Amino acid sequence: MEIKDIIKPENLVYQKTKMMTDNTLSYCPGCGHGTTHRLVMEVVEELGIVEDTIGIAPVGCSVLAYEFMNVDMTQAAHGRAPAVATGIIRTWPDKIVFTYQGDGDLAAIGTSETIHACNRGENIVIIFVNNGIYGMTGGQMAPTTLPGMKSSTTPYGRDVALMGNPLKITELVAQLPGTYFVTRHAVHSPAHVRKTKKAIKKAFQNVIDKKGTQFIEVVSNCNSGWKMTPVKSNEWMVENMFPFYPLGDMKVDGKIVKDLH
Repeated sequence: MEIKDIIKPENLVYQKTKMMTDNTLSYCPGCGHGTTHRLVMEVVEELGIVEDTIGIAPVGCSVLAYEFMNVDMTQAAHGRAPAVATGIIRTWPDKIVFTYQGDGDLAAIGTSETIHACNRGENIVIIFVNNGIYGMTGGQMAPTTLPGMKSSTTPYGRDVALMGNPLKITELVAQLPGTYFVTRHAVHSPAHVRKTKKAIKKAFQNVIDKKGTQFIEVVSNCNSGWKMTPVKSNEWMVENMFPFYPLGDMKVDGKIVKDLH
């Protein structure tokens, strides 16, 4: 008996989207990037917008998106993905444009581009993966690193008096008039994966309907940067990241639905 005789269409539970390439994922085992990649590509396929979608990958772990997402992709300089997305959507207003960015890229060197693109209400989707650290370059402190959190540049933990408070960029952009849908999710469990996919699909549909800027934060782990096993890093994320970066919608249909303070 061959495998095709066992796996019949009526028994199929999950199938890889054609919008992910066959390249082997190079992310660290346990990282949330791979799952988030898949969700974005599943949504693009299900909405039937493959030929009209353009993605922008910046610098950091997120830059590898163009290796795995099987749609038209371009790379932006560090932090400049929203600026590149602005140029593309202004040139081809009927395209579906998204950026895929990490916290070091979006909330540090790219803070200006992020805020001004959101304030203008550019008709784009911004996917923001927040793992509270600079993953690719060695685990340094990021703008999103928690108070007391250790990193390669804060071996004794982040000292707020010396280094300032973590930047809650998602709460910040939710208050800007150009953002239409702003939400925060995670991908560490099947239930959260389903919620995240629903949010991503809503964001892309809003862009199709030309509603303005859609901002999706995905709180993720960085088990290599945090020096933990994948399982332990997910537990640490739930216990420490979620209280500081609470999950859920902040702005829906242009109206703030959550206390942002």
